[in-house]
Amino acid sequence: MIQRKIEKWLAEVAKEYAVVSIMGPRQSGKTTLAKKLFPDYGYVNLEDPDLRRQAESDGADFMEKHPAPIIIDEVQRVPELLSRIQVKVDENPSRKAAYILTGSHQPALREGISQSLAGRVAIATLMPLSISEIASACPLPSREELMFRGFLPRIYGEGATPHTLHSNYIATYVERDVNAMIALKDRRQFETFLRLVAGRVGQLVNYESIASEVGTSAATVKSWLSVLEASYVTFTLPCYYRNFGKRFVKAPKVYFTDVGICCHLLGIREAAQVDRDPVFGGIFENMVIADVLKSRLNRGLEPDMYFVRDYRGFEVDLLVENGRCVDLYEIKSSVSFHESFADNVSRLATLMGNVDRKTVVYSGQSAAAQGVEFVNYADAAREE
Repeated sequence: MIQRKIEKWLAEVAKEYAVVSIMGPRQSGKTTLAKKLFPDYGYVNLEDPDLRRQAESDGADFMEKHPAPIIIDEVQRVPELLSRIQVKVDENPSRKAAYILTGSHQPALREGISQSLAGRVAIATLMPLSISEIASACPLPSREELMFRGFLPRIYGEGATPHTLHSNYIATYVERDVNAMIALKDRRQFETFLRLVAGRVGQLVNYESIASEVGTSAATVKSWLSVLEASYVTFTLPCYYRNFGKRFVKAPKVYFTDVGICCHLLGIREAAQVDRDPVFGGIFENMVIADVLKSRLNRGLEPDMYFVRDYRGFEVDLLVENGRCVDLYEIKSSVSFHESFADNVSRLATLMGNVDRKTVVYSGQSAAAQGVEFVNYADAAREE
């Protein structure tokens, strides 16, 4: 079993809170992690139709039949249970980690938690494997192989075939999760939309352009992108314009939680195709930014991640806020070292003045130029 970096932080908050919620995309390892950290707990999965009907029809009886300590999987399927969990927790407020909840739909679970369990719950977000987690469990694949395979735990822990896993993942996602959130009228249209988003990975979101190609409205595209983010298929980076005013763009960039899913949607069927794809640079950027995101979430930190771009085209790929200071990252897929890669982060650091770290992430060896550290993508996500 692959050890997850988030385990240390989860063990700490389990000593402080009555409820621990582990959120994240499907197949990211939430259930496996919960059972590993809490091996003696009871377990129910609300994806089971019979259990779900029991919980919906008689919540009080369900809670009596499944007492704490217990792991409740996919709790967003029956959000009414959160109020009953609150009552149980308040009856014994000194008991810690009585309920371990997992979920893969952000809005349903977060809204229920904010209403019923505020102050009683620690919320963790478990993403697919990080590069360092894979490297600690097996020899790290090549750059192209890593992007093609993606980061779902079953690929590395069970030897699952990437193409089959990703195909089933997308089919199940569209049939189950999307239909649970919106009344999807045209599945093929939504799948076309998914492929178009993959083709724009790392780019500014243009709702009108996507809508024109899909054959729908910009409002529908915006709604569908919200669905993708709500179910952890994608995430967005907003543009950082604090202290810069109107010179900087407002549109976000979109990335996939798992680049293997992105590659599959692009029609990439073997690792050798990855670096020949027209959006290879975006896929590489996606992998690096997702790894930085995982590093922060694994330590219980808010993402606080942005990109910088003005209307003249000046851009820095990633800005991470750390209190009053920021870290800057420029991301290049190149294997060769070029000192000019450091130009933009150096320029922005001069403009901002509160920059802690300046880093160029690329595919080559460690180096330095202009006071900027050059690091290999495998070492980009510092996990202090």
